[in-house]
This record gives sequence, structure tokens and C-alpha cells, in this order.
Amino acid sequence: MIYRNKLKFSYTILCLVGFLMMSSCISNKRIVYLQKNKNDNALNEDVLIKYNIPVYRLQYNDIVDVQIKTSIPEMNAVFGLRNPDETVNVSNQAGVMQSGGDAYYMTGYTLNQQGEIKLPFIGKLAIGGLTLEETESKITERLGAYFKKATEETLYVKVKLGGIRFSTFGEFNKPGRYVILQERLTIFEAIANSGDMTLLAKRSKVLLLRQYPEGTKIHVLNLNDRDIIKSPYYFIQPNDQLYAEPMKVRQYGAGANTGQTIQILVTILSAAALIVGLTK
Repeated sequence: MIYRNKLKFSYTILCLVGFLMMSSCISNKRIVYLQKNKNDNALNEDVLIKYNIPVYRLQYNDIVDVQIKTSIPEMNAVFGLRNPDETVNVSNQAGVMQSGGDAYYMTGYTLNQQGEIKLPFIGKLAIGGLTLEETESKITERLGAYFKKATEETLYVKVKLGGIRFSTFGEFNKPGRYVILQERLTIFEAIANSGDMTLLAKRSKVLLLRQYPEGTKIHVLNLNDRDIIKSPYYFIQPNDQLYAEPMKVRQYGAGANTGQTIQILVTILSAAALIVGLTK
């Protein structure tokens, strides 16, 4: 009688554990990106989706690359600029990029907490809160004050962001801080650079920490939904941080897929059979 009770108790426990673990397996619906919403025909395949790109304004800790060219020899001599027929030596910059460093950290200009950069001969220039185009106009205006014959035809100013810096942490295969030397980067490109998310990452609730001139805001994104393409958070901005929260299946200690769950169940069954055998 005691043996039957122990056996019945063991099988009951095994059934409960098996049910909980099988219910905690991760379905494809929870890990597939860009799933289609049946009620939104604007997100069907082969349909043009318009981007919602917010205007980016420079802020603290941004690095800008400032290029100044002019056809005025006197201006070139005073400001140490290159003449139009001179070539640029990019070997040092290429070496920094190949070594995994930040190519613009040494050559670019970093905005301080007051939103200022310090340019040679020009001095401090407040560009915080300005767009890249507005910054170009402000530098051109400041340089034009030195030479009356400086015009748009003789003076060229180009300002670019020194790459897009972002960080990923949480359930990423390669979490870390990255610098991408291009002007535009989607959130999926950022995830790809981090080795994609793990199977345990909660793709329906990814936190985006975005820096604004006034401070930082936390945005919750659903990457399972194709609607993310139309959101203003589809493109990564400088100093963005992405956090991938783990699913509860990790808390339960169950397998991430059916194969892993079955393997765990087989182990539990073997242990239970051994316990039952010892109680005979």
C-alpha cells in the first residue's frame, strides 16, 4: 500500500512538472520579427512604407566631423586649410577603423555639456540643439566674417556626425557598445551588429533609452509587430541604448525549445524511476 502511494505521488509530480515545462516552451510567435497585422493592409508585402524620421538635433557627447574647404589662398594659410588640389591622407583613419577603434574620436569635435565645440581659430561655437544643416550655416557665417570675399562659391563647409554610437545589453548574443560609421541605421541593423537577440529575449517588450537635449526617455518597442517600421524609433540615433528583457521561461529554468524541454523531462523521469526503484 505504501509503495502504491509513493508510485502514485511520483507520477503526479512528474505530470505536473511536465505540464508546466511544456507550457513554458517558446513558440515561434514570440520570437519572429515583423509579424503581419491582418487588419493593417498598409504593411502588406511589396507595399511602399513611408518612414517617420524625426529631425535629429545635436546634443551633449555627440561627435561631429567638420570639413572646411575654400578656394581663397589667404584663408587657407590663416586657418591651416588644404588647397583644393591637395589630397587627403586617410591612412591613419583607416588604421584606426581596422583596429576596432573610434575613427572620429581623435579627429572630430565633441559637444560639451553646454553644447559647444571648439574649432581652430574660430574658438567655441554653440551648436547644441541645431541640425547638421544649421551647424553648417553657422560655421560658414563665422568664417565669412574673417574674409569679405568669402561666398558660398568660394567656401565649402560640411558637417557630419562622427558615426552612430549605440549600446545593447540584456538578452543579446553580443551585447556591448558599437560605433557604426554611417548616417542612418535601423534598429534591426543595430540588433544584427549585436549578434541578434537570444531565443529568451522578450521581443515584444524591448526598452529603448533615448537621449534628448532635456534628458532621457524610455520607449517600449514591440519588434514582433511590423508596425515598428512606421514608428519614429525604427532608426537608431546617437547614444541610444537597447535593453532586451528575458522571458519568464528563463525564470522557470525550462528549455528554450521542445528538444531542450524533452531532454530535461527525460532526466527527471530517469531520476524518478531511480527513486521508485530504491523504495521497493
